[in-house]
Amino acid sequence: MRTEIAKLGEFGLINHLTKDIKFHNSSSLLGVGDDAAILDFCGKQTIVTTDLLLEGIHFDLTYVPLTHLGYKSAIVNFSDIYAMNARPTQITVSIGVSKRFSVEDLEDLYAGIRLACDRHGVDLVGGDTSASMTGLCISITCIGEGENGKIVKRSGAKENDLICVSGDLGAAYMGLQLLEREKAVFAGMKEEDIQPDFAGKEYLIERQLKPEARKDIIELLATKGIIPTSMMDISDGLSSELIHICKASNCGCRVFEEHIPIDYQTALLAEEFNMSLTTCAMNGGEDYELLFTVPLELHELVSKLEGIRIIGHITKPELGMNLVTRDGVEVALKAQGFQHEM
Repeated sequence: MRTEIAKLGEFGLINHLTKDIKFHNSSSLLGVGDDAAILDFCGKQTIVTTDLLLEGIHFDLTYVPLTHLGYKSAIVNFSDIYAMNARPTQITVSIGVSKRFSVEDLEDLYAGIRLACDRHGVDLVGGDTSASMTGLCISITCIGEGENGKIVKRSGAKENDLICVSGDLGAAYMGLQLLEREKAVFAGMKEEDIQPDFAGKEYLIERQLKPEARKDIIELLATKGIIPTSMMDISDGLSSELIHICKASNCGCRVFEEHIPIDYQTALLAEEFNMSLTTCAMNGGEDYELLFTVPLELHELVSKLEGIRIIGHITKPELGMNLVTRDGVEVALKAQGFQHEM
Protein backbone atom coordinates (compact mmCIF):
# COMPACT_ATOMS: atom_id res chain seq x y z
CA MET A 1 0.00 0.00 0.00
CA ARG A 2 1.25 3.48 -0.89
CA THR A 3 -0.30 6.69 0.39
CA GLU A 4 0.61 9.85 -1.51
CA ILE A 5 1.76 12.70 0.72
CA ALA A 6 -0.58 15.08 -1.11
CA LYS A 7 -3.51 13.10 0.25
CA LEU A 8 -2.69 14.24 3.81
CA GLY A 9 -1.21 17.67 3.08
CA GLU A 10 1.61 19.28 5.08
CA PHE A 11 -0.24 19.70 8.37
CA GLY A 12 -1.98 16.37 8.08
CA LEU A 13 1.38 14.70 7.49
CA ILE A 14 2.94 16.37 10.53
CA ASN A 15 0.02 15.28 12.69
CA HIS A 16 0.16 11.75 11.26
CA LEU A 17 3.87 11.36 12.07
CA THR A 18 3.83 12.98 15.51
CA LYS A 19 0.31 12.53 16.93
CA ASP A 20 1.17 10.03 19.69
CA ILE A 21 4.56 11.35 20.80
CA LYS A 22 5.04 11.29 24.58
CA PHE A 23 7.65 13.35 26.42
CA HIS A 24 10.53 11.91 28.44
CA ASN A 25 11.72 15.17 30.07
CA SER A 26 10.09 17.62 32.47
CA SER A 27 11.90 20.45 30.64
CA SER A 28 9.61 19.87 27.63
CA LEU A 29 6.54 21.98 28.35
CA LEU A 30 5.03 22.26 24.85
CA GLY A 31 5.98 20.46 21.65
CA VAL A 32 4.54 19.80 18.20
CA GLY A 33 1.25 21.56 17.50
CA ASP A 34 1.98 25.24 18.21
CA ASP A 35 4.12 27.95 16.60
CA ALA A 36 7.12 26.99 18.74
CA ALA A 37 8.16 24.60 21.48
CA ILE A 38 8.44 25.73 25.09
CA LEU A 39 11.36 24.42 27.17
CA ASP A 40 12.32 25.10 30.77
CA PHE A 41 15.77 24.02 31.93
CA CYS A 42 15.55 25.32 35.51
CA GLY A 43 18.95 27.01 35.58
CA LYS A 44 20.97 24.32 33.75
CA GLN A 45 23.10 25.35 30.80
CA THR A 46 21.58 24.71 27.38
CA ILE A 47 23.55 22.96 24.62
CA VAL A 48 22.42 23.22 20.98
CA THR A 49 23.68 21.43 17.87
CA THR A 50 22.32 20.99 14.36
CA ASP A 51 23.04 18.70 11.44
CA LEU A 52 21.96 18.73 7.78
CA LEU A 53 21.87 15.52 5.73
CA LEU A 54 21.37 15.57 1.95
CA GLU A 55 20.59 12.60 -0.27
CA GLY A 56 23.45 11.86 -2.63
CA ILE A 57 25.92 13.75 -0.42
CA HIS A 58 25.57 12.28 3.07
CA PHE A 59 23.62 9.10 2.36
CA ASP A 60 22.71 6.75 -0.49
CA LEU A 61 19.23 5.22 -0.38
CA THR A 62 20.43 2.42 -2.64
CA TYR A 63 21.66 0.64 0.47
CA VAL A 64 20.50 2.76 3.41
CA PRO A 65 17.05 1.73 4.72
CA LEU A 66 14.91 4.70 5.73
CA THR A 67 14.45 3.41 9.28
CA HIS A 68 18.21 3.17 9.71
CA LEU A 69 18.62 6.62 8.19
CA GLY A 70 16.17 8.11 10.68
CA TYR A 71 17.94 6.43 13.58
CA LYS A 72 21.38 7.56 12.44
CA SER A 73 20.17 11.12 11.75
CA ALA A 74 19.11 11.46 15.38
CA ILE A 75 22.07 9.58 16.87
CA VAL A 76 24.73 11.78 15.26
CA ASN A 77 23.13 14.80 16.92
CA PHE A 78 22.90 13.09 20.30
CA SER A 79 26.59 12.25 19.96
CA ASP A 80 27.48 15.94 19.65
CA ILE A 81 25.67 16.66 22.91
CA TYR A 82 27.33 13.76 24.76
CA ALA A 83 30.68 15.04 23.46
CA MET A 84 30.07 18.17 25.55
CA ASN A 85 29.54 15.95 28.63
CA ALA A 86 25.87 16.92 28.52
CA ARG A 87 22.56 15.12 28.00
CA PRO A 88 20.34 15.46 24.89
CA THR A 89 16.76 16.28 25.82
CA GLN A 90 14.87 17.58 22.76
CA ILE A 91 15.11 17.55 18.96
CA THR A 92 13.34 19.28 16.11
CA VAL A 93 13.17 17.47 12.76
CA SER A 94 12.77 19.21 9.40
CA ILE A 95 12.55 17.30 6.14
CA GLY A 96 12.37 18.09 2.45
CA VAL A 97 10.78 15.32 0.34
CA SER A 98 10.13 14.77 -3.34
CA LYS A 99 7.07 13.05 -4.85
CA ARG A 100 8.85 9.73 -5.12
CA PHE A 101 8.41 9.28 -1.34
CA SER A 102 5.14 8.07 0.13
CA VAL A 103 3.61 8.50 3.58
CA GLU A 104 4.74 4.96 4.38
CA ASP A 105 8.34 5.90 3.51
CA LEU A 106 8.22 8.77 5.97
CA GLU A 107 6.67 6.52 8.59
CA ASP A 108 9.77 4.34 8.26
CA LEU A 109 12.06 7.37 8.58
CA TYR A 110 10.26 8.61 11.68
CA ALA A 111 10.21 5.11 13.18
CA GLY A 112 14.00 5.25 13.25
CA ILE A 113 14.07 8.76 14.68
CA ARG A 114 11.59 7.84 17.39
CA LEU A 115 13.46 4.65 18.29
CA ALA A 116 16.62 6.70 18.83
CA CYS A 117 14.65 9.20 20.93
CA ASP A 118 13.12 6.46 23.07
CA ARG A 119 16.47 4.79 23.68
CA HIS A 120 18.12 8.05 24.75
CA GLY A 121 15.19 9.70 26.52
CA VAL A 122 14.90 12.57 24.03
CA ASP A 123 11.68 14.43 23.12
CA LEU A 124 10.74 15.30 19.53
CA VAL A 125 9.22 18.77 20.00
CA GLY A 126 8.88 20.28 16.54
CA GLY A 127 10.16 20.70 13.01
CA ASP A 128 9.01 21.44 9.48
CA THR A 129 8.25 19.71 6.18
CA SER A 130 8.76 20.99 2.64
CA ALA A 131 8.72 19.80 -0.94
CA SER A 132 12.14 19.09 -2.42
CA MET A 133 13.34 18.97 -6.03
CA THR A 134 16.66 17.34 -5.16
CA GLY A 135 15.77 14.23 -3.17
CA LEU A 136 15.47 13.74 0.57
CA CYS A 137 16.82 16.40 2.95
CA ILE A 138 16.92 16.01 6.73
CA SER A 139 17.78 18.75 9.19
CA ILE A 140 17.82 17.97 12.91
CA THR A 141 18.49 20.38 15.73
CA CYS A 142 19.24 18.83 19.10
CA ILE A 143 18.99 20.61 22.43
CA GLY A 144 20.62 19.34 25.59
CA GLU A 145 21.30 20.30 29.17
CA GLY A 146 24.52 20.31 31.14
CA GLU A 147 25.56 21.08 34.67
CA ASN A 148 27.58 24.21 35.40
CA GLY A 149 31.24 23.30 35.76
CA LYS A 150 30.84 19.90 34.08
CA ILE A 151 30.38 20.88 30.43
CA VAL A 152 33.48 19.89 28.44
CA LYS A 153 34.85 21.83 25.46
CA ARG A 154 37.58 21.11 22.92
CA SER A 155 39.81 23.77 24.41
CA GLY A 156 40.70 22.36 27.84
CA ALA A 157 43.51 19.89 27.09
CA LYS A 158 46.74 20.47 29.05
CA GLU A 159 50.31 19.26 28.64
CA ASN A 160 50.78 15.65 29.85
CA ASP A 161 47.03 14.91 29.74
CA LEU A 162 46.23 11.39 28.60
CA ILE A 163 44.45 10.97 25.26
CA CYS A 164 41.65 8.39 25.39
CA VAL A 165 39.13 6.92 22.97
CA SER A 166 36.08 4.73 23.47
CA GLY A 167 35.27 1.60 21.47
CA ASP A 168 37.15 0.85 18.27
CA LEU A 169 37.92 2.86 15.15
CA GLY A 170 37.68 2.35 11.39
CA ALA A 171 34.72 -0.05 11.39
CA ALA A 172 32.16 2.44 10.04
CA TYR A 173 34.49 3.42 7.20
CA MET A 174 35.09 -0.21 6.24
CA GLY A 175 31.34 -0.81 6.39
CA LEU A 176 30.91 2.01 3.88
CA GLN A 177 33.59 0.54 1.60
CA LEU A 178 31.81 -2.82 1.69
CA LEU A 179 28.42 -1.30 0.87
CA GLU A 180 29.87 0.74 -1.99
CA ARG A 181 31.60 -2.33 -3.42
CA GLU A 182 28.41 -4.38 -3.32
CA LYS A 183 26.47 -1.51 -4.90
CA ALA A 184 28.92 -1.45 -7.80
CA VAL A 185 28.80 -5.24 -8.20
CA PHE A 186 25.01 -5.42 -8.24
CA ALA A 187 24.50 -2.34 -10.43
CA GLY A 188 25.10 -4.39 -13.56
CA MET A 189 23.06 -7.42 -12.55
CA LYS A 190 19.53 -8.04 -13.81
CA GLU A 191 18.48 -10.61 -11.20
CA GLU A 192 16.47 -8.55 -8.72
CA ASP A 193 16.23 -11.36 -6.17
CA ILE A 194 19.99 -11.69 -5.70
CA GLN A 195 21.17 -10.24 -2.39
CA PRO A 196 24.69 -9.38 -1.22
CA ASP A 197 26.31 -11.72 1.27
CA PHE A 198 27.52 -9.84 4.36
CA ALA A 199 28.05 -12.97 6.48
CA GLY A 200 30.89 -12.41 8.95
CA LYS A 201 30.86 -8.67 8.32
CA GLU A 202 27.64 -7.73 10.13
CA TYR A 203 29.45 -5.60 12.68
CA LEU A 204 30.93 -3.37 9.98
CA ILE A 205 27.56 -2.88 8.27
CA GLU A 206 25.89 -2.02 11.58
CA ARG A 207 28.59 0.48 12.47
CA GLN A 208 27.93 2.32 9.21
CA LEU A 209 24.15 2.08 9.01
CA LYS A 210 23.24 2.13 12.72
CA PRO A 211 25.92 3.84 14.82
CA GLU A 212 25.44 4.41 18.54
CA ALA A 213 26.02 7.58 20.56
CA ARG A 214 28.17 6.75 23.58
CA LYS A 215 25.79 7.67 26.38
CA ASP A 216 27.20 4.71 28.29
CA ILE A 217 30.70 6.17 28.33
CA ILE A 218 29.45 9.53 29.62
CA GLU A 219 27.57 7.73 32.38
CA LEU A 220 30.63 5.59 33.20
CA LEU A 221 32.87 8.63 33.54
CA ALA A 222 30.28 10.32 35.74
CA THR A 223 30.05 7.33 38.09
CA LYS A 224 33.84 7.44 38.49
CA GLY A 225 33.85 11.20 39.11
CA ILE A 226 35.89 11.88 35.95
CA ILE A 227 35.37 15.15 34.08
CA PRO A 228 37.49 15.17 30.89
CA THR A 229 39.61 18.24 30.22
CA SER A 230 38.55 18.20 26.56
CA MET A 231 36.31 16.01 24.43
CA MET A 232 34.92 15.48 20.90
CA ASP A 233 33.04 12.77 19.10
CA ILE A 234 34.84 11.11 16.19
CA SER A 235 32.76 11.96 13.13
CA ASP A 236 35.46 13.01 10.63
CA GLY A 237 38.27 10.68 11.71
CA LEU A 238 40.65 10.48 14.66
CA SER A 239 43.35 12.60 12.98
CA SER A 240 40.94 15.43 12.24
CA GLU A 241 39.47 15.44 15.75
CA LEU A 242 42.91 15.36 17.42
CA ILE A 243 43.95 18.35 15.35
CA HIS A 244 40.76 20.18 16.40
CA ILE A 245 41.49 19.57 20.09
CA CYS A 246 45.17 20.52 19.79
CA LYS A 247 44.43 23.75 17.92
CA ALA A 248 41.62 24.73 20.31
CA SER A 249 43.80 23.90 23.35
CA ASN A 250 47.04 25.35 21.90
CA CYS A 251 48.97 22.12 22.40
CA GLY A 252 50.56 19.20 20.57
CA CYS A 253 50.08 15.46 20.88
CA ARG A 254 51.70 12.07 20.46
CA VAL A 255 49.44 9.17 19.57
CA PHE A 256 50.79 5.63 19.38
CA GLU A 257 49.74 3.44 16.45
CA GLU A 258 50.00 0.25 18.50
CA HIS A 259 47.41 1.52 21.00
CA ILE A 260 44.67 2.48 18.51
CA PRO A 261 41.73 0.11 19.11
CA ILE A 262 40.66 -1.79 15.97
CA ASP A 263 38.10 -4.57 15.64
CA TYR A 264 39.05 -7.90 14.08
CA GLN A 265 36.47 -7.56 11.27
CA THR A 266 37.89 -4.14 10.40
CA ALA A 267 41.39 -5.57 10.13
CA LEU A 268 40.27 -8.50 7.96
CA LEU A 269 38.37 -6.33 5.48
CA ALA A 270 41.17 -3.76 5.26
CA GLU A 271 43.52 -6.60 4.31
CA GLU A 272 41.00 -7.91 1.76
CA PHE A 273 40.74 -4.43 0.22
CA ASN A 274 44.53 -3.96 0.38
CA MET A 275 44.05 -0.79 2.45
CA SER A 276 46.21 0.60 5.26
CA LEU A 277 44.52 -0.38 8.51
CA THR A 278 45.98 2.60 10.38
CA THR A 279 44.80 5.00 7.67
CA CYS A 280 41.27 3.57 7.94
CA ALA A 281 41.29 3.99 11.73
CA MET A 282 42.83 7.47 11.71
CA ASN A 283 40.92 9.00 8.81
CA GLY A 284 37.79 6.92 8.16
CA GLY A 285 35.25 8.84 10.21
CA GLU A 286 31.64 8.17 11.27
CA ASP A 287 32.64 6.00 14.23
CA TYR A 288 30.94 8.41 16.68
CA GLU A 289 33.20 7.20 19.45
CA LEU A 290 34.38 9.69 22.06
CA LEU A 291 37.87 11.20 22.01
CA PHE A 292 38.79 12.87 25.27
CA THR A 293 41.68 13.90 27.51
CA VAL A 294 42.12 13.46 31.26
CA PRO A 295 44.87 14.49 33.71
CA LEU A 296 47.89 12.19 33.95
CA GLU A 297 47.16 11.36 37.60
CA LEU A 298 44.03 9.48 36.48
CA HIS A 299 46.06 6.94 34.48
CA GLU A 300 45.52 4.02 36.84
CA LEU A 301 41.78 4.68 37.15
CA VAL A 302 41.11 5.25 33.45
CA SER A 303 43.24 2.31 32.30
CA LYS A 304 40.90 -0.05 34.19
CA LEU A 305 37.69 1.26 32.61
CA GLU A 306 36.08 -1.16 30.17
CA GLY A 307 35.61 0.17 26.65
CA ILE A 308 38.20 2.96 26.98
CA ARG A 309 41.74 2.91 25.59
CA ILE A 310 44.59 5.32 26.35
CA ILE A 311 46.27 6.02 23.00
CA GLY A 312 48.71 8.84 23.74
CA HIS A 313 49.32 12.10 25.56
CA ILE A 314 49.22 15.87 25.11
CA THR A 315 52.51 17.71 24.55
CA LYS A 316 53.80 21.26 24.20
CA PRO A 317 52.57 22.93 20.99
CA GLU A 318 56.10 23.28 19.57
CA LEU A 319 56.45 19.48 19.52
CA GLY A 320 53.67 19.23 16.96
CA MET A 321 50.86 16.72 16.46
CA ASN A 322 52.29 13.31 15.65
CA LEU A 323 51.47 9.64 15.22
CA VAL A 324 54.20 7.33 16.51
CA THR A 325 54.30 4.24 14.29
CA ARG A 326 54.99 0.71 15.54
CA ASP A 327 58.65 1.08 14.54
CA GLY A 328 59.04 4.36 16.42
CA VAL A 329 58.82 6.82 13.51
CA GLU A 330 56.90 10.05 14.18
CA VAL A 331 54.52 11.11 11.41
CA ALA A 332 52.73 14.47 11.43
CA LEU A 333 48.95 14.16 11.68
CA LYS A 334 46.92 15.31 8.69
CA ALA A 335 43.19 15.95 8.59
CA GLN A 336 42.32 13.47 5.86
CA GLY A 337 38.80 12.63 6.98
CA PHE A 338 36.04 12.39 4.39
CA GLN A 339 35.23 15.71 2.71
CA HIS A 340 31.85 16.13 1.00
CA GLU A 341 32.09 17.50 -2.52
CA MET A 342 30.88 21.06 -3.00
